[in-house]
Amino acid sequence: MIRFFAAPIAAMALLLAGAGTASAAGMIDFTGTSSTGYLGSGASPVPRSTVMYPTNYAPGTVVVNTTERRLYLVLGGGQALRYGIGVGRDGFRWGGVHRITAKKEWPDWTPPSQMLARRPDLPRHMKGGIENPLGARAMYLGSTLYRIHGSNEPETIGQAVSSGCFRMTNEDVADLYGRVSVGTTVVVLNN
Repeated sequence: MIRFFAAPIAAMALLLAGAGTASAAGMIDFTGTSSTGYLGSGASPVPRSTVMYPTNYAPGTVVVNTTERRLYLVLGGGQALRYGIGVGRDGFRWGGVHRITAKKEWPDWTPPSQMLARRPDLPRHMKGGIENPLGARAMYLGSTLYRIHGSNEPETIGQAVSSGCFRMTNEDVADLYGRVSVGTTVVVLNN
C-alpha cells in the first residue's frame, strides 16, 4: 500500500522525490482510508505508544492494568508498547494470570448466558463484521469468558464499560494481534 503524508503539497513533493520519510500518524493511502480508521473503528482517545516499563515480566508478556485502563506488551530493555483499553465496569473487573488460548479475525459473538440474563435485548448470535461488538480481532483468555477484543465504540477506550473483557480500537487490537501468539501469557492486574 502506498501512503503519503496528509500535509501540504510541498511536503508531498519532497516525499515523492524521496527526500522525506513518512510516519504512521496522519498518513493517507490511495484506498481512501486513513491510518486512523482503516478497520472502521476511528482513532483511539488513548494513542498507542512505546513507554519505559521496568518489569520482571518476560518480553512478549501482555500486562493489563485495569486501574490505569492500559494494556502493556512487554518489549524488553525496560520498555513496553502501551495501548489504551476499556475495562470492566464496577463489579466486573477481575485479575489473574491466563494464556491466550485462541485468536480470531472478525470473530462471531455469542453473548454468554449471564450477559443475556442482564440484557435480554441482545442478539443470541452475531456474525463477525464491522457492527459486531468484538470488532476486528479477538484473543481468548484461558478457560474464561473474557477476551481482549476490538470495538466498534472507540469512544469507550479509557473507560470502565464492559462486562469484564478488555476493549481496544480495531486498529490497536489488530496491531497487538499481529505481535502475540497462542500461548502468550496475559497478566491482569486489578489493584
